[in-house]
Amino acid sequence: MKFLINMRSLLFSLLLLGLIGFGCSTPTPFGPVYDSEGNLARDAEIIADFLETAQIDSLYRIHDPNGVIIIVQEEGTGVRPNDFRLIYTNYTGRLLDGTMFDTNYEDLAKENNIWDANRLYRIFQFTLGSGEAIQGFNIGFRQLKSGSKAVLIIPSTWGYRDQERDRIPANSVLMFEVDFLGWE
Repeated sequence: MKFLINMRSLLFSLLLLGLIGFGCSTPTPFGPVYDSEGNLARDAEIIADFLETAQIDSLYRIHDPNGVIIIVQEEGTGVRPNDFRLIYTNYTGRLLDGTMFDTNYEDLAKENNIWDANRLYRIFQFTLGSGEAIQGFNIGFRQLKSGSKAVLIIPSTWGYRDQERDRIPANSVLMFEVDFLGWE
């Protein structure tokens, strides 16, 4: 009888310790939770350092509250688009070290050894606010008038976050040169 009481106490103690141990961490079936605030703070420092020495011509710069920097190089004559408008643009994507990782210009892709024979190089179109493009595009294009040329500097939180992509390391700040052709 004494053995059973001690065994029950031992099992109860082990169960209690197990519950306490599981209560200390909150695992998710999707892995660790992405630290948006931490990455935005880290990226803000990286972007500020980059902008101190970057030679980017501009008419003016917009520092969006989300952390995206919109450097307007040519002001368009059109109006700014609203959500769910179809945006037409040409673009070139680079890392802050100047490495080109994507473009919709076929000749530029060939010159920079990123050309893909299976890709159709044409004007890029996406619906603003729909999730068809990275969030940084949604944030940046809302600030641009149709016909503008600009550079968008996008923190990793509004780009590909901690996902590694072809030629893009995880948690990379992205820079896009965009030619905003219009919207409908």
